[in-house]
Amino acid sequence: DGMRVDFHVPIPAADGLIMRADVFRPLEDGRYPVLLTYGGYAKGLHFEDGYPIQWREMLREFPEVLAESTGRHLNWETPDPERFVPRGYVVVRVDSRGIGWTPGTLNYYNPQEFDDVCDCIEWCGTREWSNGKVGMTGISYYAENQWRAADRRPEHLTAILPWEGESDMYRELNYHGGIVSEFMKRWDPVQSLTVQYGVGERSERSRVTGEPVGGPVTLSAEELAANRVPLWETVMAHPLDDEFHKALAADLPRIEVPLLSAANWGGVGQHPRGNFNGFVDSGSKQKWLEVHGGSHWAWYYSDFGVDLQLRFFDHFLKGEDNGWDREPRVQLHVRHPGERFEPRMENEWPLARTRWTTLHLRHSDSQL
Repeated sequence: DGMRVDFHVPIPAADGLIMRADVFRPLEDGRYPVLLTYGGYAKGLHFEDGYPIQWREMLREFPEVLAESTGRHLNWETPDPERFVPRGYVVVRVDSRGIGWTPGTLNYYNPQEFDDVCDCIEWCGTREWSNGKVGMTGISYYAENQWRAADRRPEHLTAILPWEGESDMYRELNYHGGIVSEFMKRWDPVQSLTVQYGVGERSERSRVTGEPVGGPVTLSAEELAANRVPLWETVMAHPLDDEFHKALAADLPRIEVPLLSAANWGGVGQHPRGNFNGFVDSGSKQKWLEVHGGSHWAWYYSDFGVDLQLRFFDHFLKGEDNGWDREPRVQLHVRHPGERFEPRMENEWPLARTRWTTLHLRHSDSQL
């Protein structure tokens, strides 16, 4: 209730026209699988307007991103509708409570949010334009909610593709090895509070609708503060892996849907562990691990990233016999000097031929 949803739907007669929610009408030409993203970055904010440095780096590294897309609907860490809609998918973006055009109390990563994701999945799976199969995709925030939704087993969730996203907030996000991480302290003011519902006229404007991405109303700083749970203070109030953090961790063995976990060898500290553990510990019988390098965002939008997603989702959401089920379960891009990566296929993770070595830290000179 009260969540604003944007639809991007295939309409063959209009050559994949992108439609807004307030002019959406039921399709008459078929039912389609749905790709859903749910998160806290304001779906109305264009990638370049919110993250200009990352935008330029992505296009420098992968100019093909705009080869078959105008880029007009590109948002941070979510799929480009212009590359998925013409291939027969409905793309649905939802802002979490208190973000963008969705009113309510802003409270990141909480059980209510995880339940909201499941409600959105079930809503998408029961529309007249849906074939009943919902897949989730997206990077970071949009990946992390996938682990939590999947362990709740909503009926219409058919497959997930979490790209670089943690699954255990205590160990992977807030306290690394028991040591507090200040990532959320720095992230909150620049990436989330700038698009809180109620920032209104002080926010960027959507390139598609012309509306402010921070909602239709403009609230004072005091009103905005009253409409959110203080993030950093909450993190600092829970230094141990207590019931608060346990409620935020994904129950990986409960996950049963097919999954493709896309990890990065590097990047910020909270993500690699989540993807590797998500692959190893999930209860899914059909699961794959892909590991790449480079930046946190660019490979997702590259031809490689889009083709990888399409092959996975085409198989599980459309039922295509495209050979995906015969792919090796582990696909590594091995780093070489000069930031060169070579693909290598494996059958398991950790690798069976791993030689485990015990290292000891010498306190006297801080050397291994």
